[in-house]
Amino acid sequence: MKILITGGAGFIGSNLVEALLQLPNVSLVRVLDNLATGSEKNIFEFYTNPKFEFINGDIRDFDTCLKAMQNIDRVCHQAALGSVPRSIKDPITSNNVNITGTLNIFTAAKESGITKIVYAASSSTYGDSESLPKVEDKIGKPLSPYAVTKYVNELYADVFKRLYNIDIIGLRYFNVFGPKQNPNGAYAAVIPLFVDAVLNNKNPFINGDGSQSRDFTYVENAVQANIKALFCEDEDGWNQVYNVAFGERITILDLFTTLKQLSGSNANPIFRDKRIGDIPHSLADISKAKSKLKYEPEFNVKIGLEKALNWYKNNPNYFL
Repeated sequence: MKILITGGAGFIGSNLVEALLQLPNVSLVRVLDNLATGSEKNIFEFYTNPKFEFINGDIRDFDTCLKAMQNIDRVCHQAALGSVPRSIKDPITSNNVNITGTLNIFTAAKESGITKIVYAASSSTYGDSESLPKVEDKIGKPLSPYAVTKYVNELYADVFKRLYNIDIIGLRYFNVFGPKQNPNGAYAAVIPLFVDAVLNNKNPFINGDGSQSRDFTYVENAVQANIKALFCEDEDGWNQVYNVAFGERITILDLFTTLKQLSGSNANPIFRDKRIGDIPHSLADISKAKSKLKYEPEFNVKIGLEKALNWYKNNPNYFL
């Protein structure tokens, strides 16, 4: 099996590359990434692997997408411009990358005769729906341009199945964290920011009062879901969207407290106004992924935080 991973130099993508390269039934892992939010340091260790290829290119360019599809069996589309606040500040770029880019990937796959695609969807699709836990067939109205883009991806996936008979699986990620997640930049995720704080005794910001809760999901759980989706042999498992999470939630304040205890840090949070577009609570129902994909997440948030903290300790240059 020859696999194309878009966004393979990013956080989730590079963890997925590492796992796929170890599988005996995978003969090629090709990464397409423009390194806008990903980094070469995430994939540098793979350059000597004969099963690995890297194309520095942008999914917004259709010819680049076509080139990346050559001799590929299945596509794992992870490339996206993440972050709700970034999309609020610059909706046009988020639209171009996440909607036009995804449409390019889907179309290039169709033109290349590829009939199986797995792509990164998002829990942001649940929008203003207040029901908990989140179940795949009950969504609300989007709360940000980013959420709109990820919902449009799902609509296109459905259309491509109906019109072109391409099998597609969408994985709605819930707050994935772990090794290689960038702690730098204006749109860094909360856990690497907290890790940076507790390891370097800095006082991190918490948006709002910290009572908001999330279903934080260690990256190896997300990698498992992608691999099970890519190699799904049950036809009923395809052409679905699935929640990818652990199925438990923790408040932002408890999250920081846990990291502080694990690290022995003296850091204390600084509270500020809550962010526009943030939802108060999120929790996934993962029964559908368990049933149809045989997804069994191994790492709860506490174990995941321990593993992530150890990784950042052993890779201090990641904070530079």
